[in-house]
Amino acid sequence: MDEPADNVMFSFEKLDVWQKSVDYAHKVLHLIEKIETDRKHYRLIENCEASAVSVPSNIAEGCGRYSNKEFVQYLYIARGSLYESITQLILFSRSGWVTDQELRAMKKLSVEIGKMISALIRSLKSKRSNNQ
Repeated sequence: MDEPADNVMFSFEKLDVWQKSVDYAHKVLHLIEKIETDRKHYRLIENCEASAVSVPSNIAEGCGRYSNKEFVQYLYIARGSLYESITQLILFSRSGWVTDQELRAMKKLSVEIGKMISALIRSLKSKRSNNQ
């Protein structure tokens, strides 16, 4: 008999930073669903979705790599995607598509995730230098 899917867990799912970044991406997707705009801004909206989803995706992909050096590289990409998506949300706020309150909440969450990513990078680099 097969195990239920919720009993199977990948190692990245245990990472607090991955869990928070999934929450972040979900919230961004929810905010974007509310945006009613003309077709000419569709690519900008699509790019914001992609960059938000890229954060937990790169954390997971990096966790699946064979070395800490590779994992760190994917964490840098995740952090860059986080900054990219916040920049787009700032633009959305200036366009009136996202409220100031929504933007503040997303910025607060992104700062927290950014600090967590940086701490994980430091930890992995420290492990790498201690093993040499």
